[in-house]
Amino acid sequence: MRLGIDFGTTRIVAAAADRGNYPVVAFECPDGAAREWVPPLIAVRGGERHYGWQAWALQGAPGITLVRSLKRVLADAGPGTLINLGPIALPLSQLLQEMAAALREQILTGSSLTPKPGEPLEIMLGVPANANSNQRFLTAEGFRAGGFEVLGLLNEPSAASIEYAHRLAEADRTAPEHILVYDLGGGTFDTSLVERDGVSHTVVATESIPTLGGEDFDEILAELSLELAGRSSERHGFTAAEEFLLLEECREKKESLHPNTRRLIIDLDGVRDGWGQVTIPVAEFYEACRTLVEETLHATGDVLARAASAEPPSLYVTGGASDLPLVSRLLREQFGRRVKRSAYTRAATAIGLAIQADAQSQYRLRESFTRWFGVWREAEAGRVIVFDSLFDKATPLPAAGEPPLLRTRRYQPVHNIGHFRYLECTHRDADGTPRGDVTAWDQIRFPFDPTLANLPSLDNLEVGYSEAAARNWIEERYEAGPHGGVAVTIANLTAGYHRTYRLGRWADQPVALSPRKTPRRRKQAAK
Repeated sequence: MRLGIDFGTTRIVAAAADRGNYPVVAFECPDGAAREWVPPLIAVRGGERHYGWQAWALQGAPGITLVRSLKRVLADAGPGTLINLGPIALPLSQLLQEMAAALREQILTGSSLTPKPGEPLEIMLGVPANANSNQRFLTAEGFRAGGFEVLGLLNEPSAASIEYAHRLAEADRTAPEHILVYDLGGGTFDTSLVERDGVSHTVVATESIPTLGGEDFDEILAELSLELAGRSSERHGFTAAEEFLLLEECREKKESLHPNTRRLIIDLDGVRDGWGQVTIPVAEFYEACRTLVEETLHATGDVLARAASAEPPSLYVTGGASDLPLVSRLLREQFGRRVKRSAYTRAATAIGLAIQADAQSQYRLRESFTRWFGVWREAEAGRVIVFDSLFDKATPLPAAGEPPLLRTRRYQPVHNIGHFRYLECTHRDADGTPRGDVTAWDQIRFPFDPTLANLPSLDNLEVGYSEAAARNWIEERYEAGPHGGVAVTIANLTAGYHRTYRLGRWADQPVALSPRKTPRRRKQAAK
């Protein structure tokens, strides 16, 4: 069975590929209802961990630590990263594996699907448009270790564009050649310009705000509620369960909004007995959210400006947080009639992923590098450090089954040890200097001097000039596959030895992180 899985910050949505149909998977919930999503929650009590709807059912129970928004940690983590779970800390890779395994079990035993016994679950996974290589690797490996067969990764706006084109084709209408996807999810915002040629989709340009999504709107509503109740100062003493209950109450009330709603009633008694209810004018809530929505409009306008087509592209709106009526209103004000809203705002990405996973659909999407990827190098006899871009932003990646992209560098070194420091960046200055979101990666040490080739570690050796090394030719050979993963083989051609590395942010020592609280943006936005 083939599936598309949208691993979101606040919801996991799955769609199945079923003989040309792509139904969204419904899951059995502890309250007896069926819902088309699974919460990416972790509930910890003592030495036990529960995931998804089991974790949901334990909210508010004594002694429970609830962890939400694990996806937001991925952008800053490596395989050695530890996640704080109240009294204990566990590797992020282990938590992702356990969460994926719990999701697989619910698909097999508690969903609307009926897989055959022993049938593998083959999946396409969605990742944010600007996800770095490490984030992609951790996501794919977590689901693979959890029992899924991972067919590949697609960025989420690209998957939504496939769902859009597929739906138009079914309606016997001509799909546009360019689709600008506006994807405002629970924890991230992505926008991508996708060029369509028949069933082939190519990502032309993309922008992302990795810390802006529906959770931020929940946080704003929570702050307004506590301020109105005169309880803001007491929030620092909230238990994890109380914090969760507050944000869930705000999320539910936010998601109940429609264009004619004039006020929101927040029940704080569900957080602490005796706190009562507060009434918030919707106009006040929208005003507090406006600056965040405008950030997404600016990013969308930047991508739109790169469109070279004669006809302005359709703006396809998806993502659960885009259901906020304020978002629709501001989009219409800026982009007018070009705005096309998905009929499946919370499931379009999963449906597009399922279409891509379907061997019979023939849809093909060619991804591109979403950042510049390169390495720091010395220049001018060591007086200057420059950034050598190995793969430029927007470079098309090979399609599945095609040979990898290759980049090589060949030179005679001047040092005994090569200290390679890799990074990605979202923007560069005119002189090529990285700027914007700059992400540091591995620091690899390779023995240029043949006398060091058999040492188990070079970490404690000082890098220095070496006449012996200068007599050797070194070659770096970089390969990038369909999903943006990069591997490098560094070889001493003269002495005849080499080493291969898969590049990613691997922490030398485990680092403990706590899942990020939603940023407190409202006061900053009001300035």
